[in-house]
Amino acid sequence: MKKIILVRHGKSAWDNPLLDDPDRPLAGRGLRDVPIMGFRLLQRGVSPDLILSSTATRAAHTAEIISEVLKLSQAKLVYEKSLYHASSSTLLKIVQGLDDSYNTIFLVGHNPGMNDLIEVLGGSIDNLPTSGQYGFLADTDHWAKFSPNNSRTWFFDYPKKS
Repeated sequence: MKKIILVRHGKSAWDNPLLDDPDRPLAGRGLRDVPIMGFRLLQRGVSPDLILSSTATRAAHTAEIISEVLKLSQAKLVYEKSLYHASSSTLLKIVQGLDDSYNTIFLVGHNPGMNDLIEVLGGSIDNLPTSGQYGFLADTDHWAKFSPNNSRTWFFDYPKKS
């Protein structure tokens, strides 16, 4: 069985209009919410073999904070430029190209690609909020075979969910 948790980056700051979109940092709310969501993963007993993160500052910082909360080795954190505003088909292709030695992965990225991938995989969602997490279980031992046909929703969590 393969497990994937889609993680949307924390709330980003918009107070510096001179920054390019990929360079926007986390806002105060993001800095507050991301650790909370990391602790919720810890409470679920979820720990990844790999965290793949977009190179955008807000996504990379989200991945780093979660990694810290879960006390993971930095070797488990990989930055992937192609995750920046990737489409659902690009995200799925990245996942299907993963090494089978990884059983649980986190994919840290952006909407609308995350929302679209959730829908493609059979999940039901209006919007994956910032810092939100959507987990899937897949009945396969091979990432290359990860698809809507063998995946099902595991959990959906976000900061305002009680």
